[in-house]
Amino acid sequence: MSNMERVVFLDGVRTPFGRAGEKGMYWNTRSDDLAVKALMGLLERNPKLDTSKVDDVAIAATTQTGDQGLTLGRTVGILAGLPLSVPGYAIDRMCAGAMTSVTTLAGAIGYGMYDFAIAGGVEHMGRHPIGFNADPNPRFVAEKLVEADALNMGATAERLHDRFPQLTKDRADAFAMASQQKVAQAYSDGNIQPDLIPIAIKTDSGWGLATEDEGRRPETTLEGLSTLKTPFRPHGRVTAGNSSPLTDGATVSLLASESAAQAAGMSAKMHMVSFAFAGVQPEVMGIGPIPSTEKALKKAGLTIDDIGLFELNEAFAVQVLSLLDHFGIADDDKRVNLYGGAIALGHPLASSGVRLMIQLARQFEQRPDVRYGLTAMCIGLGQGGTVIWENPHFDGKRK
Repeated sequence: MSNMERVVFLDGVRTPFGRAGEKGMYWNTRSDDLAVKALMGLLERNPKLDTSKVDDVAIAATTQTGDQGLTLGRTVGILAGLPLSVPGYAIDRMCAGAMTSVTTLAGAIGYGMYDFAIAGGVEHMGRHPIGFNADPNPRFVAEKLVEADALNMGATAERLHDRFPQLTKDRADAFAMASQQKVAQAYSDGNIQPDLIPIAIKTDSGWGLATEDEGRRPETTLEGLSTLKTPFRPHGRVTAGNSSPLTDGATVSLLASESAAQAAGMSAKMHMVSFAFAGVQPEVMGIGPIPSTEKALKKAGLTIDDIGLFELNEAFAVQVLSLLDHFGIADDDKRVNLYGGAIALGHPLASSGVRLMIQLARQFEQRPDVRYGLTAMCIGLGQGGTVIWENPHFDGKRK
């Protein structure tokens, strides 16, 4: 038996996120090429890494078909220039694909089987809408295992409003507007751009370069949000303004054992403390991060009060609010989504988990007073995922 190893997050990068569909900047770009370019950028940023020592590559996608099929971890690794000796595989846990890539590889690292690993995800929602070509087993509905619209994420968000009347549309809209404003501020402060890998794009007017997230709407107002249609239910509360938009993009991260990283002269941006996944009713999948967070905290021997920074995926504003209410955290708590979130940046399903980690890692650098941070997200079909991280820059002086 080998000794248990401490898992460290060495680095993470992503492509700028683009609007899905024919008008989006990645309409003429292959999905796998987004992941390839992100990985090439990650390798360029980490010249101390001996790529022959990478033990595995896990790249997630929710809709694994076409240019998102064919064992993405292996194909992306080869195309990005990793040695042919480096294996790879694909993962699917819907929205938590990249998060699961990280936690699965972390298990191998922690057990002492791997030294270095690459984890990420990609989603081209313009080419591959969620559930495209899927054939759910009819028993799910026939035997009433799930409601017929449990795979309609907007419908599940409406049910959260039903279940928790205090989660009003006004609160959701206010949270959504704040997300847009925080992303705009993060861009102004230069906190987002350093971790973006520019992507060459082909448009009708010729070649260009994608350098920023495409879906931001800093001009968002509460008045404008109040007038938007509710597509999932007449007179509903979930709108395009308080939900994450359909988005294309890729993320990748570099993980290692602490001993291998130190031997290579590489510094950790985060230390993994614990992780957990949990299941809930698919019809209310948005509450999934609540039990996964409780499990992760218990595994870590921590309480919610120990968490100094939260990166919560904003699939829907109401979904984040449900977690905040459960743990007694204010809607505008300064610890939550400091740089904004998916409502403004977009949520390319399987890639978003690492986007949360990238933002938390950068915040850790700036906040030596914070010891622990948390990344969490809801997951389709009724699940939640949470990873707790420790700040290597913590100075022991909590504010």
